[in-house]
Amino acid sequence: MAAVSRSTETGSPTAGWDIREATAQDWPAIWGILEPVIRAGETFTWDRGTTEERARERWFKQAPGRTFVAVGRGDLDGVVLGTGELHANQGGAGSHVANAGYMVHPAHAGKGVARGLCAYSLDAARRAGFRAMQFNAVVESNVRAVAAWQGLGFEVLATVPEAFLHPRLGYVGLHLMHRTL
Repeated sequence: MAAVSRSTETGSPTAGWDIREATAQDWPAIWGILEPVIRAGETFTWDRGTTEERARERWFKQAPGRTFVAVGRGDLDGVVLGTGELHANQGGAGSHVANAGYMVHPAHAGKGVARGLCAYSLDAARRAGFRAMQFNAVVESNVRAVAAWQGLGFEVLATVPEAFLHPRLGYVGLHLMHRTL
């Protein structure tokens, strides 16, 4: 699949990155993004002690799933800024609904990279024949992500109270978010 620029994803005339399929050579940079997010334990439900090997197994998806990266341009040329993965939310009769996850390097948070990754995955899911996308566990205190996903057409269908133990805030809810494609 061809790289997609940020300008295509968000309508911005100044493309700061391209999004492309991840390769095995991207893994060290991807792990450099995943590890601090996992260890912080504030936005993902993964065990904070997840090993690099287990993270790689979980993050790199087998076809028809996919894993992709946002790679910088200009001064950040070639730097992996963020990563995402896309897969069927369920098997069998539920396999027409996609699920995805995104992580951005902390140095590039708040710059629209996650939103660009999400827009890319929505387009990829649509092209792959999925009818909807569902996020099963969006931490309600992750207000930037919630706002970004809502800005891309997702609705909060339900919030499971106190379903996530945040390391600083204590028990907070997990949103179930959905949108049709």
